[in-house]
Amino acid sequence: EPEETVTQVPEIEPVKPEPLLPTLGESDAWLTEKLPTITWRKELLKLVIDDDMIRRFVVFTDNFAQGILAYEHSPLIKPNSAFSAREINENGEVVIKWDEMSSRRFSLYVDLLRSVDSDTLVSWYYELKPLVDEAYRELGYPEEDFTDILQDAITKVLDMEIPKERLELVRPSVMYQYKDEAIEQLDDADKLMLRVGKEKLLVIKSVLLEISEK
Repeated sequence: EPEETVTQVPEIEPVKPEPLLPTLGESDAWLTEKLPTITWRKELLKLVIDDDMIRRFVVFTDNFAQGILAYEHSPLIKPNSAFSAREINENGEVVIKWDEMSSRRFSLYVDLLRSVDSDTLVSWYYELKPLVDEAYRELGYPEEDFTDILQDAITKVLDMEIPKERLELVRPSVMYQYKDEAIEQLDDADKLMLRVGKEKLLVIKSVLLEISEK
């Protein structure tokens, strides 16, 4: 008699259900609950605007990549102190210098960024990507991938060069302007990075480089 052959039936791994995402409209509550797990500086989460967070992130990033600062869509609250300058007498000439102390108003924001766990942040980004894509489509970009825009915004920061010399200002009207015409012609996003200051910008570049690689 021929020997019976036993067919081995491979065990089928149970399919893990995908984690349920909230809707875009309900995502604030989801994020507000999870945000404290991403940083050891939980007290700095007061800087985050907890209303329409994903849309704010998408709109602000899209504008920033183009050099535009959409303050009304910022994911973070505005600093509570304003930009300041100092008049200095140099060889009998009054020169307006940018007050380095005014960069201190960005310290807490940089501290928050530095305290964030980048692995968790990148993981959340891909988990929330369907909602990010939905918010991006609302802006009228049905075909483009928002990750490319995010990379453009990060690259803009990484490519920003800080002038070695201390920046001089002029004040032809109510608003200050940079004396160096090439600096004055920079877009608003680049000028924000100038105001952040060299040391803080180096920290921001370091964190964003790590996020970009991940």
